[in-house]
Amino acid sequence: MTSPSAPPARPRVDHRWLGLAVLGIAQLMVVLDATIVNIALPTAQRDLTFDDDQRQWVVTAYSLAFGSLLLLGGRLSDLLGRRRAFMAGLVGFALASALGGAAQSFEMLVAARALQGVFAALLAPAALSLLTTTFTDPRERGKAFGIFGAIAGSGAAIGLLLGGALTEYASWRWCLYVNLPIAAVGLVGAVLYLRAHPRPAERPHIDVPGVVTATAGLVAIVYGFSNAETNGWDDPVTVGCLIGGVLLLVAFVVIQTRVAHPLLPLRVVLDRDRGGAYLTMALTAVGMFGLFLFLTYYLQVTLGFSSMRTGLAFLPMSAAIMTSAAVIGGRLLPRVGPKVLITVGGLLAAAGMVLLTRIGLDTGYAGTVLPGLLVLGLGLGLIFSSAMNTATAGVDRRDAGVASATVNTMQQIGGSIGTALLSTLSANAIASSLADRDPTPAALAAATLQGYHTAFWCSAAAFLVVALVGATVLNRHSVRVAMLAARTQAGALPAAPEPVTAH
Repeated sequence: MTSPSAPPARPRVDHRWLGLAVLGIAQLMVVLDATIVNIALPTAQRDLTFDDDQRQWVVTAYSLAFGSLLLLGGRLSDLLGRRRAFMAGLVGFALASALGGAAQSFEMLVAARALQGVFAALLAPAALSLLTTTFTDPRERGKAFGIFGAIAGSGAAIGLLLGGALTEYASWRWCLYVNLPIAAVGLVGAVLYLRAHPRPAERPHIDVPGVVTATAGLVAIVYGFSNAETNGWDDPVTVGCLIGGVLLLVAFVVIQTRVAHPLLPLRVVLDRDRGGAYLTMALTAVGMFGLFLFLTYYLQVTLGFSSMRTGLAFLPMSAAIMTSAAVIGGRLLPRVGPKVLITVGGLLAAAGMVLLTRIGLDTGYAGTVLPGLLVLGLGLGLIFSSAMNTATAGVDRRDAGVASATVNTMQQIGGSIGTALLSTLSANAIASSLADRDPTPAALAAATLQGYHTAFWCSAAAFLVVALVGATVLNRHSVRVAMLAARTQAGALPAAPEPVTAH
């Protein structure tokens, strides 16, 4: 008697694009939290009664913890599991947000913001490395990174809009509580749609000297630039932190050449294309702060926009970033490579900043601000989608987490440099404008406008350097070549069994 034939195997459902949505949700939460609290700060300050000179710590606590711990977070996701690190980051970020929303004192709020930064440093590189190891086909990868880059590039503007709406119609506390439902959706999606992978065969090793020197060096540099913004470049604390931070990072590089299991293998950053992409991300962050910081002041103080209206004013730029990154960059990157797209993106972004230098004391939004935002958004979308893809293309699977962390580290360092440097240059321009004039309200308004123009011109210069890096450093088809090589190598290996343990 013949046994009945076994039923045909059920075709495996491809959840990669749903997984991309989950990763995008997490990335949005991390990015918007860098700006969503800014608009709520005045209300929180009145509620918790802290001084003006303490206010910066609500922002700085997040950026310090986030920027300094990213390399450790990226290596932990490589060693202990990206899916596991991603889910732990989501839960921790949500709990820290709940603590901040319930804060009854300034100290409690700052501690919660620092905790958010700690878990963001685990979550952000895990999300980007999961994306890197999930999409390997050049065309699919270009589309996926286009969508992810759109979220990363527009998250700050969305944070301004959401922060304004929540502050105006609910409470400043909801600028923190809003992360709870976002994290809950991300956690359920991670369980359902993110693939599990087996743990690494090797026992995890942590480069303790590298962790100490990298973390301390990054803390010193980020704090040094933050201190320069408020106390000046000649302040002893500013000088000491910047010099100490540089020396610690030099020591970190030396350590990485000598230890068996480095925190950041130098092979990751010494690759020409990845190095160019990291530099691009840092310079882009410098230029972006000329927009978010000073244009927000202009809209609210000079034009008298409300918090909600200011957030809405940035919405067209977010739409331009999403269109450029997901639709244009995602389709063109596999065909023309990052060299062309980053060069064109840098030129467009610079042109957008130049258009914004036309603002005046009584100019309208539609005729002056809006065209600059649209052109800038198109440029930023091309830069983010191409640079993020290039920064992680062709990297060994075991280094995907730390390569992704380096992308985020460059953004944080660039943002800190941009905030401090552009604030200083703007302040100097204002002081120079008032040097031979009486400080009447009209003179102050004109001098402040001159400060904004200076910041926008400097941001335009930063984007021109981005275009120069794209044109001279990057290879034309580097991403496509790297990903085709990765696919060829993967096709030569036997298929691995479906894993059981979560990663």
